[in-house]
Amino acid sequence: MTFISYAAPAAACLAWAILAPVAEARPVSYAGGWTAMQMNNGDYSSLHIHYSPTAFDSVGLYTERNWADDIQFTGIQYNRLLKRWNGPSSQGNLYLKLAAGQADPFGSAGPELAGIAGFAADWETRRWFTSFETRATDFPGNQSVSHSGRIGVAPYIGDYGDLHTWLMLQVDNQPDAAEPVTTTPLIRFFKGVQMVELGYTVETEELLANWIIRF
Repeated sequence: MTFISYAAPAAACLAWAILAPVAEARPVSYAGGWTAMQMNNGDYSSLHIHYSPTAFDSVGLYTERNWADDIQFTGIQYNRLLKRWNGPSSQGNLYLKLAAGQADPFGSAGPELAGIAGFAADWETRRWFTSFETRATDFPGNQSVSHSGRIGVAPYIGDYGDLHTWLMLQVDNQPDAAEPVTTTPLIRFFKGVQMVELGYTVETEELLANWIIRF
């Protein structure tokens, strides 16, 4: 009976240990952890610095220079791990993201209240990765919804502490954009507490560059 009662938690811990090296892009860290996430693509550049008081929540500063909407957004973002599925060699996650603050349109207009809401989901093994995210923005004069999905594969399986590499393809859908659907091949490098992503969006001929560090 003792073995049965501890089998499920042990399996969950084992799955978490196996998948930890590829879990660093997530919006919630370990309890007491800090994370800095700096993202750049053709639509916006953003910085998100957050603290996780628990393994299910994080809160912190979020600022975004949105080139597509000609707006600078600054506010507080809250992230919540809604559900986690642990398998023997895989893991899935569902997140809620909420941000509230002010948006300052480029030009003479003054700042106004604004917000961002989104859901993100991912599933991964040490070899395969998939994710999907929906994001809704309520900026002055611009309310929009966008979607983004990824699929990736690790060309090799590294040990803990090694340099981990992922080859990925990202597909974005922004119905109001000049190019509603774009594709971005990218490569992800992860080692220690840092992760770097570099990609190129084919349709708009723009670079993607993301950097994440946990401390």
